[in-house]
Amino acid sequence: MFDVPDPTWPVIVLAVILGGDALVSMRPPALIRDCLTSVNLPRDYWWALIWIKIVAVAGLVVGIWQPGVGVAATAGVIAYFLAASYTHIRARALGQAFWVNCLGMLGISTAVLLYSFVF
Repeated sequence: MFDVPDPTWPVIVLAVILGGDALVSMRPPALIRDCLTSVNLPRDYWWALIWIKIVAVAGLVVGIWQPGVGVAATAGVIAYFLAASYTHIRARALGQAFWVNCLGMLGISTAVLLYSFVF
């Protein structure tokens, strides 16, 4: 297992995706609004998801140079999408947002962990 990512490009791609998601979530389009509403997340808490993603992006970027930070941030992203997937399953919100967004990002972040930090 590596202390810093090798290669770094998957971590950068994950950071860009999460950063873009955080930016879009500041004024969420219908797809994101529908997703958050379908899992019964109160609108007053939507801001917390944005900050979680911003902190994850910061951890991924810092983790390129600081040993241990990147792997912890990537594991945190995986935990976030595991929790999101559980929330979707529990709410029976198993539409496109679940399959594409939650499971897609869970797969991408897991692949980044394995490819950049394990193998």
